[in-house]
Amino acid sequence: MLSRTASNLFWLGRHMERAETASRLFEVGARITLLPNTAQGYQNEWESLLRATGASDQYARDYGDLTEENMEKFMIFDRENPSSVSSCIHNARESARIVRTALTSRVWDALNVSWQEMRAMQPGQEDAADLADFVARHAATVHGAIDGTQLRNDGFHFMKLGYALERADSTARVLDVKYFVLLPRVEFIGSGLDSYQWQVILRALSAHRSFHWAYGDDVSASRVAHFLILNGEAPRSLITSVHEALWHLEALLRRYGGDVPHTARDRAQALADRMNAMDIDEIFEEGLHEFLTDFIREIGQIAGFVQDDYFHGRG
Repeated sequence: MLSRTASNLFWLGRHMERAETASRLFEVGARITLLPNTAQGYQNEWESLLRATGASDQYARDYGDLTEENMEKFMIFDRENPSSVSSCIHNARESARIVRTALTSRVWDALNVSWQEMRAMQPGQEDAADLADFVARHAATVHGAIDGTQLRNDGFHFMKLGYALERADSTARVLDVKYFVLLPRVEFIGSGLDSYQWQVILRALSAHRSFHWAYGDDVSASRVAHFLILNGEAPRSLITSVHEALWHLEALLRRYGGDVPHTARDRAQALADRMNAMDIDEIFEEGLHEFLTDFIREIGQIAGFVQDDYFHGRG
């Protein structure tokens, strides 16, 4: 497969997953601002989202005041923000258009409908929960079309690799919003507010019910963190996403053999091995924010090695 085709398929997966992440983060912020938190008020929650996404400078330049209305425009509709829902769906559809012949009609139709319906939406038309449901529904339709109709060839593996790496990054960022900024005062730990915020995180990741199936009714920091980091049965956990990325990298390595480097596969294998040996107490001793920062950096490096191994110099 030509590198240009492979790259577009990879980024199709990444952009669709990133669109869903943006809507989930916006819903987290909207839910948590309904509760009293710190002396800084609701602006602190929105600032935490911007810091988690690395978009504080762009937001300050383009919008200034931290309000839910401005955050909705920035995170959902702003085409100047490359990580907004609108930008991501547009970019996914553009990638699909370029490699149209590598996609089934169901995948193309699902992407096209997502793009058309997103274009028709206006700021203020839906609340945060409905926006998140809208994006999640379209993302699931696209993902389901890929799983249900695409050949399990190298194009499929590039798309699914993009999804897996982006999901690992996004779950880590959603977790980081909670612990890095939203709970800055020690006296809140273990409180009703703490529990509510963790439940918001679970709901934003569509993991609330599955968490209770696995752990019962005790919603605590260590249990939620274990579920979203180290539980291999949780579909959006970090360890699940890393193992899925590794599986697709190994499938690509079997297809291409010695024709390509395998740096990305080796780094993903090393990360999976480290995570297999971890326990949640070790992560909390290191510091949850520090662990997540290192994890996000490692995922970014693996994605960079995918570019180097497969997308550069292959025609």
